Amino acid sequence: MKVGFVGLGKLGLICAEEMWVGNHEVTGYDINDRISDKINVVTDLNLAVSGQDIVFVAVQTPHHPEYDGSKPTSHLPNKDFNYDQVKQVLTEINNHAESHALIVLISTVLPGTVRRELAPIITNANFIYNPYLIAMGSIAWDMVNPEMVIIGTNDGSETGDARKLLDFYKTIMENDPRYAVGTYEEAESIKIFYNTFISAKLSLVNMIQDVSLKIGHMNVDIVTDALAKSTKRIMGPQYMKAGMGDGGACHPRDNIALRWMAEELDLGYDLFDSIMNAREKQAKNMAKFLINLAEEHDLPVLMHGIAYKPGVPYLDGSYSLLVSHYLNEKGFNPIMIDPLSHPDPGPYKAVVLLAHSASTTYHYTNQNYADEMYCEVLPGSVIVDPWRNFSKENNDYTVIHYGNTR
Repeated sequence: MKVGFVGLGKLGLICAEEMWVGNHEVTGYDINDRISDKINVVTDLNLAVSGQDIVFVAVQTPHHPEYDGSKPTSHLPNKDFNYDQVKQVLTEINNHAESHALIVLISTVLPGTVRRELAPIITNANFIYNPYLIAMGSIAWDMVNPEMVIIGTNDGSETGDARKLLDFYKTIMENDPRYAVGTYEEAESIKIFYNTFISAKLSLVNMIQDVSLKIGHMNVDIVTDALAKSTKRIMGPQYMKAGMGDGGACHPRDNIALRWMAEELDLGYDLFDSIMNAREKQAKNMAKFLINLAEEHDLPVLMHGIAYKPGVPYLDGSYSLLVSHYLNEKGFNPIMIDPLSHPDPGPYKAVVLLAHSASTTYHYTNQNYADEMYCEVLPGSVIVDPWRNFSKENNDYTVIHYGNTR
């Protein structure tokens, strides 16, 4: 099958290359030069659209940078995503697409947006909404091993264009995922409320972590592990590990946009605002904990991991930066260490917050990720581990498992 992929940014190029694995002829387009040894990369949109059977569109629907969640957002006015870029690209695609082509939009939008603003743009070809559930750091694995494939059509039908897309995915998937097919609005809602549910879970387990720090004699992992295994009435185990809060380019900003939607629809309540407020309060509590240790031991604070997750260079919605914001407010300017964004071999003697844990973050991929120190940490340092993995048997450091007060 001839496939076009428009937008080869943070996730686009890797996704397009995984489609090539299915023996499809893939042509990718981006306004910036990209290099690939698997797909044909062009900077002329017409070449990625004309003559293609399916054209995937991975164009950002951004917020203003101040809404990314790396600093407090609860004081900012509610705001929808910006759809200008995706509208412009869809308009250009419509001018080049042939009548048999299927245009597949994968960008995240608020419920109601596709039918109202985006689908009507495509008049010369067919259109489907197909948002992805993909995480930075494991894009290739997530692309071919998705938990589910979300497909939104005008009437929610699984036939016709939806069947064409389903058959395509079966040629590249390594697993046998669930397929959730519905209307545009149902697909939009599945995607964005999936992200919100993760945010809510993380806010809940980190609230339990705060409780353990307040009352003592309590290991948060004992509580969250028991809840995570209660799949009959509650939930599954993923995202039930207390630690650093929610982050990344999707989750914080999605909840901010949903705050705007709740206000526009006059729901009378705003769960999304509560989630974001909880996230900020929990980061503030963590900063206060670090300040107390820094003052007690007369040491600086070192933020060990700045990107929003290990193994990626992206700072969007970084919880480390949010905690650092509250440290800066109190005059504690932390040392910032990250192998991709802030490399620094040290050595340092400090109160070290182990913000990153690859073994925790990527355990669902069933691959062996090892946790490693990003810099030399000198004896006498205090290690604060919010993931509770670092051995307490290490005599060189004072090791604190944040959330375990047993």
